[in-house]
Amino acid sequence: MHATEPEKRSLAERLFHAICFEGIATLILAPATAWLMGRQVMEMGGLTILLATAAMIWNVIYNALFDRLWPAHCVTRTAKVRALHAVGFEGGFITIGVTLAAFYLGISFAAAFVLEIGFILFFLPYTMLYNWAYDMLRARLVGQRKAAKKNVTA
Repeated sequence: MHATEPEKRSLAERLFHAICFEGIATLILAPATAWLMGRQVMEMGGLTILLATAAMIWNVIYNALFDRLWPAHCVTRTAKVRALHAVGFEGGFITIGVTLAAFYLGISFAAAFVLEIGFILFFLPYTMLYNWAYDMLRARLVGQRKAAKKNVTA
């Protein structure tokens, strides 16, 4: 697979990628946040699943709004536009996440904000590492499939 020949990803693969991303994050965050906050693992696991679900819904809504207000055929997606897109997404999600965490855990908005900042600090490197590992494993599997297919036809 060359950089100029990207392998298309199916909807099923995109769902698999998202579910694995959120599942692994929940397996890490539920016990870690339970320990840090003196809460039950199931309670914090429930919160991480709630926030993951909200993040996926927010992602769809935010990107649809963004594309409607700044369509790709009218606005060049420069680094500045992409940075503003990311800041807008995160700013909106902080509001959503803080509200959900405060009500779900019965804590103050200030405590929920600190928790949300902790989640963001976790997700920044986690997202990079997860996608890097996923892409490496995917490239290896796609390469193996192509080699096997080549050997069968040879």
